[in-house]
Amino acid sequence: MYRTHTCGELNIGHVGQVVTLSGWVQRSRDLGGMTFVDLRDRYGITQLAFNMETNAALCEQARKLGREFVVQATGKVIERASKNTKIATGEIEIEVSELNILNEAKTPPFTIEDNSDGGDDIRMKYRYLDIRRNPVRQNLELRHCMAMLTRNYLSNLNFLEIETPMLIKSTPEGARDFVVPSRMNPGEFYALPQSPQQYKQLLMVAGMDRYFQIVRCFRDEDLRADRQPEFTQIDCEMSFVEQEDVLNTFEGLLKHLFKEEKGMEFGDFPRMTWHDAMKYYGSDKPDIRFGMKFVELNDVAKGKGFGLFDGADLVVGINAEGCAEYTRKQLDALTDFVKRPQVGAGGMVYIKYNADGSFKSSVDKFYTPEDLKAIADKFGAKPGDLMLILCGPAMKTRVQLCALRLEMGSQLGLRNPNEYAPLWVIDFPLLEWDDETQRFYAMHHPFTAPKPEDESLLDDPSRWGEIRANAYDIVLNGTEIGGGSIRIHDRNVQNKMFHMLGFTDESAYAQFGFLMDAFTYGAPPHAGLAFGFDRLCSLFGGVDTIRDFIAFPKNNSGRDVMSGSPSPIAQEQLDELFLDIRPINK
Repeated sequence: MYRTHTCGELNIGHVGQVVTLSGWVQRSRDLGGMTFVDLRDRYGITQLAFNMETNAALCEQARKLGREFVVQATGKVIERASKNTKIATGEIEIEVSELNILNEAKTPPFTIEDNSDGGDDIRMKYRYLDIRRNPVRQNLELRHCMAMLTRNYLSNLNFLEIETPMLIKSTPEGARDFVVPSRMNPGEFYALPQSPQQYKQLLMVAGMDRYFQIVRCFRDEDLRADRQPEFTQIDCEMSFVEQEDVLNTFEGLLKHLFKEEKGMEFGDFPRMTWHDAMKYYGSDKPDIRFGMKFVELNDVAKGKGFGLFDGADLVVGINAEGCAEYTRKQLDALTDFVKRPQVGAGGMVYIKYNADGSFKSSVDKFYTPEDLKAIADKFGAKPGDLMLILCGPAMKTRVQLCALRLEMGSQLGLRNPNEYAPLWVIDFPLLEWDDETQRFYAMHHPFTAPKPEDESLLDDPSRWGEIRANAYDIVLNGTEIGGGSIRIHDRNVQNKMFHMLGFTDESAYAQFGFLMDAFTYGAPPHAGLAFGFDRLCSLFGGVDTIRDFIAFPKNNSGRDVMSGSPSPIAQEQLDELFLDIRPINK
C-alpha cells in the first residue's frame, strides 16, 4: 500500500508506530548531520527526519529530493525535540527507514505556499499546481461542504434532486446563449442552458412537487469578478406554495448554512421593497451592514440661488458620521471618484458640520449657516459629521450616490467581509422599459407572475410600468446571491405576458409552445428560487471573486489559459457539422 496514514493525522499518540506516508516534498533542510523534509498532502504536513550517522545512504538520497517530488516514506513515529505548534503534526516526526521516489518533478513556476509569488495569469495557466496551495484547496473544500449541507437540508424537506438537459432549445430573451451545432440535424443548433427554468416548471406540471438541482449553467456575457461563462446554481422549484412559503424555506436554507459552516445564527431576515431599496440605497441589492441611508433634500436645498440644485430633478445625499475632519485632499479625491466614467456624476457638494457647531461647505456662497443647519437637521447630522450631496436625474443620481456610499463604507471599514447582513428585496417591477428598442422587457423572466392585486393592469398598456412582480431576491452584503418568483401557471395569463413583451402568438408558440401546451394539462400553482452557488461560496469564504471557488475557472476574456480553450477546430469537424467558418483576422 502507498500509505497507512495521511500527512495530517499523526500525533503524539502514534509515537512508536511504524507508518508509511506518501505525498509531495514541500521543502527540505540540510543541517549537516541531519536532513529534514516536509512532506505534504491534501490533509497536512509531516516532517521526515534522516540521520547521517544511522543511514548515510538514505540521508544522501533525501538531500537530492526537489520541491514537489512525489515520494513514499516508511519509518517510526518519534517525538520531535523542537515542536512546531503551528501545525497539527508538530509534536512528532518520522524517523525514515525507507524512501521511494514515486515521481520526480520540475521546479514549479511559482512557490506552492499560502502566499505564493505567482501572479493570477501564471497560477491560472498552472491551475493544477495552484490547487495544491492551502487557500485554494480550502476554498474547494468549503464549496464541497456547502453543497453537501444544501443537499441534505433540501432532501430532508422532501425535495428531489433531478437532472435536466444540458442541450436545450435556444431562447433569445435574456443573456446570449452558447450554441452547439447538431451534426445529425444540419443547420440546427442546441443551446446550453442559462438556467433550467422551463424544465423545472415542467417538473411541477409532472407532479414532482419539490425539485432541486446543483446545476451548471452557461451565459455568453461579459465577465466580471462575480461572473463566469459557466457557473453553478442551487436551482429549486415548489408546487402549491405562495411567496411566504418560498421565503421561509430558503431563508431556512441560508440560516442552516451559516450555522453549520460558520457557527452563526440569525433571526428573521429583514425585507425591503424594490422601491425602498432604490429610494434609500440606489440599488436593488443594498449593503445594509452599515447606515448612510439616502436623504432627499429638494425641500431644503432648492430655491437658494444654487443653479445646479435648483435645476435638478433630485438633490440627495448621505451623512458620513464622524468624518468632518476629512481634509481638502480627501474631499477632492471623493469628487474625482464620483466623476469617474464608471460613476458618471458631474461633481459633489460637501457640508462639514464642525465639532464646534459651525459649518464649512463647498457652497457657502449660496447658503447661510441657517440654511446649512436646516440641511443638517434633515440628515439628522450632529457636530463632527460630513454630508455628501449629489444632484441630477432621479434614478441616475441615486445609482451614482450608491457608488459613493459604498466607497465611503469601504474607506471607513464598515464593509467587513466577516460580518453578514442578509436581506430580502421584494415587489420588483414586472417589466422595465428600454428607450433604445422602445419596448418592455421582463425584469426577471417572462414566466414571472404579477402580484395578484396588480393582475388587472395587464389589460391596460398605459399602466404596464406600474405592475409589480411576485418576485423576490435574496441579498447578502450588497451582492444578490439568489432570486426567484411565483410563476405564471395559467396559459391565458402567460399569453398576455408574451404579448406585453412583443411576441406574436406564432413567435411565442415557436419558442415556448411545449411549456404552454403543458399548462393545458393541469399546471399547479408553483414558484421557485435559484442561488448563485459560486457567489455564495465566495461570500462565505470572505473574498470578492468567484474564480477562487471554481476548480478550473476562465479568465476575464472567457479563456481557459491552461488548456487553451476556446480554440479553432479541424476543418473535418467543421465539415461534419456543415459549418462554413470565415477566416478571422487577428
